[in-house]
Order: sequence, then structure tokens, then C-alpha cells
Amino acid sequence: MTLNDNEPPVSAASFPWELLCALPPALRFLSRLPVPVMPFETKLDIHLPPDLDRLAPALPLAGALIGALGAAVLVAALLAGLPPLVAATMGVAALVIATGAFHEDGLADFADGMGGMTAERRLAIMKDSRVGSFGVLALVISILLRVAALDGLAADAPVLAAAGLIAASGAARLAGVHVLHALPPARADGMASTAGAVGRAAMLRAGAVALILCAALVLPGLGLLALLAALAAGGLATLLVERSARARLGGQTGDVAGAATQAAEIAFLLALLIFARHA
Repeated sequence: MTLNDNEPPVSAASFPWELLCALPPALRFLSRLPVPVMPFETKLDIHLPPDLDRLAPALPLAGALIGALGAAVLVAALLAGLPPLVAATMGVAALVIATGAFHEDGLADFADGMGGMTAERRLAIMKDSRVGSFGVLALVISILLRVAALDGLAADAPVLAAAGLIAASGAARLAGVHVLHALPPARADGMASTAGAVGRAAMLRAGAVALILCAALVLPGLGLLALLAALAAGGLATLLVERSARARLGGQTGDVAGAATQAAEIAFLLALLIFARHA
């Protein structure tokens, strides 16, 4: 699948162009935003499953843009005089609305599936559209932790809260990419298998994009140590989800990627809050 017949070959020089070309479909994949079909996409069938190896480097950038919507709502609420807790809730709500609860759905399904006794039963539970008690509790905890972290950041430094939310949203999409790179598909008929594996080159490019974004947003406010701690926290959360998926499912699904994205975003924000409180 290519964007057009004249697409340049993969190289360091062509990477910015490839990133730009992959950004619109990446935004459509991650969100419900009305992203128009660009002229360079005229030969791309947007109804086909996404080619995740091609989209992977653009996913952190797309995540950061989605995070910017939440940050804008957060800042607007604070400027309107609303308390930080209300502003943080509105910022997280904006993210959920923009993505159509894409990753929240994955987290809920993954949490429900962990209650199964065998890998086959866990996968069947995760495929069920109904949400069980484990899924509900996971969603409540996820929302509460993100709102609480943003509330703490916004109370001390509103600009840092906005920058941190954008950085966390971008870095968290790298977690989903890493899941699809590190683990084999757990089922043959899922989205994670039909969309293709994420190769090493795409993974490295996605990591470079995420690192540049996070450095630009976190370094000015909190410094290098906070940046490294936030990235490490997000990475550790991702590895814990991956380890659980490998042991209990035998591989990854889209729900596993969604759960890792949520876990990484929470860990990233909490690490920033710790450093902000001690700055």
C-alpha cells in the first residue's frame, strides 16, 4: 500500500515527507476527527485496514496533536476561572471524545480478559462487546489517575500541565507501537494481524519522533532528569502490559496496544507530577 506512485523511497532525507504523508491516516486511525483526504492520498483506499508499519512513525505525532486538543480545553477552562480539577476533567474528556474512547475500549477489554482461566477464554472475553466489572474498574482508575495527575500539574503550573498532556499523549502512542512490534498476534483474525507487523525500522523512527516531541515539551519546564524519568515510567508500564499479554494471551491484540497506551500515558503524567512537586 503506497500513498502514490511517485512516493520517494525510504531514506533519512525522505523521512519528513513520509511522516507528513502518514499523518492524516494516522489521525483517522487514532481519532474520530474529521480529517479530510489530502491530495497526495488520492490513490490510497482509506477503507482498507491501516498499514501500521507505514503509519507507526506518525502515530506519536498524531497522538501529540490529539493531546493538544485536550491541552487547549484544559487551558481554556483554567483561563475561564474554573478550578484545576474541573479543567483537568474537561481536558481528559476532550481526549476521550476526540478518540471515540479508542484506547479506553482496549483497556476495558484487556482488563476483562485477564479474568479468564485460559488464553482461549481470555481472547473470547476480550472480543465480547460487553464490559464487565474488571473493565469498568480499569476505566474508572484510568480516568481518575489522569484527571488527578493533570489537576496536580495544573494547580502548580498550568503551562506545564498543557505541555505534559501533549507529551504524554504522543509518548503513549509509542507504547502501542512497541506492543505491535515486540509481540506476535494472539489471534489470526484480529486487527493487529490484518494491519501487519511493525518492523524495527518503523519502531525506531516512531521512537525518534516521540523523543523529539517529549524533549521539546518537557525539557524547558522540568529538565532532563524529569524527561528521562517520565519516559522510563512509560516504558516500564508498557513492558508490564506486554509481559502480561505474552504470558496470558500468547501475544498481542489491538486491545493490548490500547491498554499499553493508557498505562504509559498514566505513568508518564504521574512521573511529571512527582518532579513538578519537587521542582
